[in-house]
Amino acid sequence: MVIAAYALWDKYAIIVVRIHPRLLDWGGGVGRSFLLAPLAARGWDAVRSHLRWDPVEFEAIAVLGPLSYILVLAALVFTPVSYVAPLRETSILIGTAMGARLFAERDAPRRVAAASLIVCGAVALALG
Repeated sequence: MVIAAYALWDKYAIIVVRIHPRLLDWGGGVGRSFLLAPLAARGWDAVRSHLRWDPVEFEAIAVLGPLSYILVLAALVFTPVSYVAPLRETSILIGTAMGARLFAERDAPRRVAAASLIVCGAVALALG
């Protein structure tokens, strides 16, 4: 229900209110910054440590995260929400595969089976 709610809100904001996708992403980033700043300030030593540990990873996330969201918002302009929202969540598949393969997470078969259901749903949507 939450996924449907934010997908519909994004579509409404872009189509009805006519907020540009980049502006919508920027506004969300500003809001998250204000909400998370106190938490980051309290744990600043840990934040600095993580930034030093792998700065390239942080830079990639800083660029690719917003870019992927802006592309989803752009897709909502031309495509029904019922197609975009489920396919947007296929990123879970990547996280599942990485967790199972790179981090040897427990219960990988169950997670992979559940992720496979997402693929089946996305294929069903694509086939109509």
